[in-house]
Amino acid sequence: MDPRALTADVHYVGAPDWDRRYFDELIPTPEGTSYNSYLIKGSEKTALLDTVDPAKTNVLLDNLKGLKIDRIDYVIAHHAEQDHSGSLPKILEIYKTAKVVTNPKCKEFIKDLDLIPDDRFITINDRETLTLGNKTLEFIYAPWVHWPETMFTYLREDKILFTCDFLGTHLASSELFADPAKIYETNKRYYAEIMMPFRTSIKANLEKIKDLEIKIAAPSHGPVFKDPQYIINAYKEWIADPAKNEVIIPYVSMHGSTAAMVEHLVANLTGRGIVVKPFNLIKTDLGELAMALVDAATVVIGSSTILAGAHPLAFNAANVINMLRPKTKFVSIVGSYGWGGKMVEELAGLLHNLKAETISPVIARGYPKAADLAALDALADQIHKKHQESEAVIK
Repeated sequence: MDPRALTADVHYVGAPDWDRRYFDELIPTPEGTSYNSYLIKGSEKTALLDTVDPAKTNVLLDNLKGLKIDRIDYVIAHHAEQDHSGSLPKILEIYKTAKVVTNPKCKEFIKDLDLIPDDRFITINDRETLTLGNKTLEFIYAPWVHWPETMFTYLREDKILFTCDFLGTHLASSELFADPAKIYETNKRYYAEIMMPFRTSIKANLEKIKDLEIKIAAPSHGPVFKDPQYIINAYKEWIADPAKNEVIIPYVSMHGSTAAMVEHLVANLTGRGIVVKPFNLIKTDLGELAMALVDAATVVIGSSTILAGAHPLAFNAANVINMLRPKTKFVSIVGSYGWGGKMVEELAGLLHNLKAETISPVIARGYPKAADLAALDALADQIHKKHQESEAVIK
């Protein structure tokens, strides 16, 4: 059997991208990524599930050639983003009778992004099926995981769920099937960077697939899961509402004052039995920060004041935290200033998406003095008390 086969009639034809280090020119991908495309050979029809990023079109075509595929009847488009749909124009040029099967919203997106003509599409409804002869594809709408048009495909006979970006990970690997022990952190990083803002939608879509018998989960990035319950259980943990007894402190310090305040706060929080993760934004990988946000009950942003406002790195961190919408329960700000400014107001204003209680900030003029250190002690006490009293924090 083909070594890249999920089953006898289902083949992996996608492409690893070993060298990609940023996704969307924003998200660090230190281990590369992959663009997963799958071919299903039915007794009467053949379906290609998604294509690949345009940079890897030649790999997809070589894989199809290796399987001696001279006819594709359907191209299932789960999601319009170009890392999945970008090779559609070339595929449709070569396989001239192929039709793009997708939902109406995804159809309109693909027409805009890839300039595919209207007559190359077949639109389907939620839970509609398509037969390939001895294979049945069931389409499941999964909006906002992570775009509004996303959908899944369930191959009934083989019990494979093709999940698009859901359950995926940015990881280039020569191994087709995932080793859960090896990729937990990359899975969590992907969830944090891509999926965390859509926790509510993920809960709803997990509910939609709960009664399916799933033997294999095949996402659009990263390895395939022979034990899907592993990754599904991980998602259930990550989206669950309770946060952990953890504080993360992303900070930037120009001349050492804010760093001294963070060091003092870290020691105080640690002494109260709280797990603390400081992130010096000069050195921090935003993916690492995003992963820490998945669990933490409290976020404290540390910033110097520059030209009367927040340091740009602190400003950017606050903006990213706001976009990712973690389940954070409490937020605060620490930092220093020289002659004045509105650093606190700027940072607080950037966190409007967080459903979190604000704890009074601690701001020092210049290097922290005895009164400032005492205020940091009081802040540590407040955080500890909030964690202990809150039913939304796991003790």
